[in-house]
Order: sequence, then C-alpha cells, then structure tokens
Amino acid sequence: MPASPATEALKRAGVAFTPHEYPPVEDPEATYGEAIAAILEVDPARVFKTLVTTVDSHPVVAVVPVSGHLSLRALARASGAKRAEMAAPADAERLTGYVVGGISPFGQKRRLTTVVDRSLLEHTTVFVSGGRRGLQVEIAPADLVACLGAGVADLLSG
Repeated sequence: MPASPATEALKRAGVAFTPHEYPPVEDPEATYGEAIAAILEVDPARVFKTLVTTVDSHPVVAVVPVSGHLSLRALARASGAKRAEMAAPADAERLTGYVVGGISPFGQKRRLTTVVDRSLLEHTTVFVSGGRRGLQVEIAPADLVACLGAGVADLLSG
C-alpha cells in the first residue's frame, strides 16, 4: 500500500480507505481534478479537492467537488466570519506539509479547521488526495467528516 502522511494518519485513526494510484495528469485541456476523475473512471462529483484558505486571518481547509467552484463568501458565512480568501500556494504548502496538487485533508503538518461541501454526503464513497500527486484515497463521507472533525455546509458558488 502506498504510504504518505495522509494514509498513515488514516491507518492510525482506524479509518477504512482504498488507495488509488494513477499516472501523472498530462491533458492540458482538462482541469486537474476532472482529469483525475476520468483516469479513475468515476463521476467528477465524487472527486473532491482540498483548498487552503484564510478566513478572518485563520487558515481553513475547504473540501469541495472538483466539478464545482468554492464560494469564498459561503465559506466565510459557514465559518461565522466576514471574509475568506484563497491562501497563497507557498502558504498552503507551509501550513499542510504537502505540495500543491497533492494536498490532502488528512495528515497535515498541523490540524486545520476543515469545512466540507454538503454534496459530499450524497455519495457512498468519495475520493480525496492521498497526500501526493498520483494518489487518491477513496473513503466513506461519514468517516472523512468524523476523522477531520469537519463542519458541513453549502460551499459552492452558483
């Protein structure tokens, strides 16, 4: 089984997951997440991206489907804050210990507040980064939410 801080954190927590390795994404026409969904042959609505944001100057992780767009206003509202913005890539890497394109919500350098989009709960299993490029983990939504102590809210724009 491929090891990463994310998979090790899931093992320590006793959470069931299935790792899925895939080759590098090469299609310049496709968005990264949708290309991953195509490679794994799953609905893009089941593949979730991990976005690092700053909400009222506190780092917050948003987990949203690759087929949607994060509403920073909705994230701020869900966090009880006035404003949210995307973290700079270098800040996201420093805070999580992962490189952009491989940021997992699990096994981060320090545990950050996490909010997931409500659509996550519509699926039997979902896919999130396994902690490096070329690795996704498939996990039950309830396990993801419980393991992260995540909040659930409507986070998509439009």
